[in-house]
Amino acid sequence: MTVSTKKDHKLTEAFLLESERLPSSLLFAELKRQARQVLSEAGLPTIKNEEYKYTGISKRLTDQLPNLGPSAPFADIEQEMKAQEALVRAVGGYTLVCANGRFQPNLSTVDQQQFVVSSMASLDSDSAAQIGQIEKNEADSFTALNSIFFEDGVYIRVPAGKIIDRPILLINFVKATEKGSCVHPRTYIQVGKNAEVTFIEQTVWLGEATVFVNAVSEWTVGQNAHVRHYTLQNGRKNDLAVTNTRSSIYQDANFTSIVLSLEGGMIRNNLSLDLRASNCEGNMYGLYLLNGKTHVDNHTNVDHMQAHAESNELYKGILTDHSRGVFNGKIFVRQDAQKTNAFQQNNNILLSEDATVNTKPQLEIWADDVKCSHGCTTGQLDEEALFYLRARGIAKDAAKALLLHAFAGEVLDQIKEDGFKEYCETLVHARLGGNY
Repeated sequence: MTVSTKKDHKLTEAFLLESERLPSSLLFAELKRQARQVLSEAGLPTIKNEEYKYTGISKRLTDQLPNLGPSAPFADIEQEMKAQEALVRAVGGYTLVCANGRFQPNLSTVDQQQFVVSSMASLDSDSAAQIGQIEKNEADSFTALNSIFFEDGVYIRVPAGKIIDRPILLINFVKATEKGSCVHPRTYIQVGKNAEVTFIEQTVWLGEATVFVNAVSEWTVGQNAHVRHYTLQNGRKNDLAVTNTRSSIYQDANFTSIVLSLEGGMIRNNLSLDLRASNCEGNMYGLYLLNGKTHVDNHTNVDHMQAHAESNELYKGILTDHSRGVFNGKIFVRQDAQKTNAFQQNNNILLSEDATVNTKPQLEIWADDVKCSHGCTTGQLDEEALFYLRARGIAKDAAKALLLHAFAGEVLDQIKEDGFKEYCETLVHARLGGNY
């Protein structure tokens, strides 16, 4: 992904002006200096920028968020944690809690013998120097924006050889002032050689004011490590979010991402996998169920850098009302990446005439000994299948729900943690079985 060429000058200048009020940071001074330079030159994107042509997030920020300053710290979220009891119980693992991007160790359950967790504000200089080396400021203007404004974050290290027996749930509670606020969560996760771990991530929106969540997540997946990262997006209809997630994946390693987008105002997900060595594997799955005027834009990028690597990608969407889905998937196969095996597919079902999908799967191949395929489909429910079910006495609404469940199930089946899978299936079935 590249920085924008058509920029929103007024919004960019407003954010840069707001940044002058921030306290100075010695630990991340150089990262923030570079980010200011990138944002000043590139600016925040408008719909005239090719990468954001269908997603006018900058205009939404201008229209909905009079206050561009960062959200203040807040406490007293014990009661809010109780409201998440069903999710915590379903995951049945460790829990890491953040409030407006700031780590809350008193509300978290950590086994430091299994994995190490630190707040970014408390890192030593060597660890702090790793931040911004995977997802660089130049990758996307919103990454640079995050680098300017983040004050704290979560740094997680899974030592070599550790098999984490339970999932790690990362919950970030976000809350705005009355005029709205911005939250810039930052996460860095390093998984060592031969380690194995599952992360589950959800943002919980509090209060009524609009919150813009601009998150950056960086991953290092060491040799022969196995990592699963599940993201549940189930916010509110007026909320705005941009996520930039990038993983560096090394020899014989496996990284799987699953993104479930169920609710939100406008969501933009940028997900990038860098397959840096041979025999590594990257998997990307997504499911978006959109209604009302919800807008979800998934931009994915897989970079095959070396030979004998594999990537699999499947995104599915079900849309109704005036909702809009965007999928732009890119696969790059470099000249040295012979024997690459890459698969990409995007399938969509539209349940109303006013729902819209813009999809663009892409391949760029510079090697000559590869197996690569991509494709997309957009349509309505299969009328023959619907007729088949109704002919066997199944009511129309029930038959429709069965077909939609089957369509969504191909992504949900990729979730390997039974408790979390059942929790997500309950959310999906409630949506598809009701007046969707």
